[in-house]
Parts: sequence; structure tokens; C-alpha cells
Amino acid sequence: MKRDFPTASDFETILASFSTFRNCKVMIIGDIILDKFVYGKVERISPEAPVPVVEVEKETFLLGGAANVVNNIVSLDGQTYLFGVIGYDSAGDRVLELLDQRNCLTSGLIREKNRRTTIKTRVIANKQQVVRFDKENRTPVSKDTFERLKNKIEKQLKNVDLIIISDYGKGVITTELMSFLCDAPKVHKKIILVDPKIKNASMYRGATYITPNQKEAEDMTDVRITDHKSLCQAGNVLMERLGCEAAIITLGEKGMSILERSGQVTDIPAVAREVYDVTGAGDTVIGVMGLGLAANLSLLQSAFLANVAAGIVVGELGTAAVSPEKLRRAVLAFSRGNSRISGSINQYKNHWAQK
Repeated sequence: MKRDFPTASDFETILASFSTFRNCKVMIIGDIILDKFVYGKVERISPEAPVPVVEVEKETFLLGGAANVVNNIVSLDGQTYLFGVIGYDSAGDRVLELLDQRNCLTSGLIREKNRRTTIKTRVIANKQQVVRFDKENRTPVSKDTFERLKNKIEKQLKNVDLIIISDYGKGVITTELMSFLCDAPKVHKKIILVDPKIKNASMYRGATYITPNQKEAEDMTDVRITDHKSLCQAGNVLMERLGCEAAIITLGEKGMSILERSGQVTDIPAVAREVYDVTGAGDTVIGVMGLGLAANLSLLQSAFLANVAAGIVVGELGTAAVSPEKLRRAVLAFSRGNSRISGSINQYKNHWAQK
């Protein structure tokens, strides 16, 4: 069963919610990553091997993973409580420095001995990513770290409106932690929103909503998504296996689809614009959606807002976060029936119709 969305009333509610974001408190638990970007230009090929020689012009460091979810929420004036693990290394120091610059609380972070902070280094030349290399740990955090993390989380549960799980498969999100989270918040009636990692799919049973991309949904359900029927089938399998209330499947340039346990299906088209970099787009989706839900927007309204935000950040190089002004303008463009966006909606509908 499908519905018309968004309506004029939805736009009014979404725009009115911007003034309430500053009062929203979101807990983010997950893998913290330091994103390093090396920018340069390529004018020749190496004589040593058939690879480009990048002449480095500048380097930047940005928050990644669960810390980028925080970055997106803070950029929209929301309050955050971040819980995760970093190492006793320069990358961990840099993460703390970047969070402090954003006035983010860092008391929920634990530094674990003999564990390196995850760093993803991307080399960008002539506005294109040339290569990425990672330094990371994938082993589960130690038992002592888990207990300390659990105790810190438990003390803050009553103070937050919603919980986001940002799982990058780096060892913070474990079966034990998810079991604790899916039980403890029931007392406080918290929504749990999960950005999943395929290999950990069985852990998420008990979460309220899950937000896989198309490939993740296919791999988690063994359903190949080729049309709207198979999309619905994948969503239903996810909800059945995990017991969640809705599956929000992101579809890249086709936007996203929200499949609810009630049988309701809502397709939200992406903004038609040039895509420069998809780095961190998933962090934007779950961060903005979580903030919307914390601000008492409906699931559909929150998903729509998140989709608009993602459309903005993919148009920028690097791990980006959207400002309230840009997001408000983009929502207004939708509400006023911008012809470019209307074309995007028709293109999205035609995509499935042709399958």
C-alpha cells in the first residue's frame, strides 16, 4: 500500500521543527573513524609503475564513522552524546581535538591500550578519489572496555531522546552490547536506529528502525532488488528477521524507500544534482533522520529530511555536514515545486515502472 508524500502539511511541520533541534538529545554509539584527505594534482605517470604521481597540495582531517554522525547532528544545532573507542595514538588525539572544536562531549569515549584509532586516508587528485588506504582494528573491544562503555551508556540513557547505532564493523558494536541496548532502553522507551554492517545483521534484532543501502539489504536478505516488488520483499524479510518496525532502504540516485510493518510503502526521490563524493552520506542520513525523530517528526518526515540532507552533502568533496540554512533552503525548494526536483520525482517513478 502506497501513500502520497510529502503533503503541504508535512512541509510545514518539517520547517517548523528546525527551531526545536537545539533541544534534542541524541545518543550515538559506534565505531569512531578519523577521515584524512590528501589533496593534490596529477600531471604525469610514474616511471616506476603505471600509476599517477600525485603532487600533494594540502591535507585535512575530518570526523568519520560515528563521529561524523555526531558532526551532522551538531551542524543542525542538535545535542549529542557520543560513545565509542579510540586508541592512545595521534589519531585519537586528533579525534578528540576535532570533537572539542565542535563543542561535542567526549566523556563517553574510551581509550583502549594496544588498539589503534581507525584512519581512512583518501587521496583526491583533480577532484577525483585516486586511492584509499585504511589503518584499523576489527577485533571486538576488550571485556574491560565493554563494561566501561556499558556503564557510561547506562548512566546517560534517561537523558536522551533517541539512540543511533553506527556500525562500521570495527569492534565496538558486539552481540553483548546490542543485547544490552535492546533490553535497557525498553525501560525508557527509546527508539533505536541502526546503520548496519552486513556481517553483524543478526545482532540488530530488537532495534526500532534499520537503514541499509540497497547492496546491504540484498546481502542481508538474499533478495536481489530489481524492481519495486523485490524491494518490498527485501524490506519484509528484514522486518521479519529483525523484528523492527520499519526498514529504510537507501537507493543512491533513486532516493530511498520506507517499508513499514503495517504494509505501508513510501518512496522518496533523491534531489537531482551532480554527485561529487558519497563519503559520509550514510552518516548524514542516519544522523538527520535521528534528529528528526527526536524532534517528534514522523518517520516519513524524518526520512524525507535526511534524504534532502544527503542530496546536499554528496554534492561536496570530503566528509561533509549540512548547515541549517542549506537544509532549510533545500526543503523550501521541494515545497515550492522546483521544476528540477519535480523532474527527479517523475524520473524515480519511471525507473521502477520500466522494470
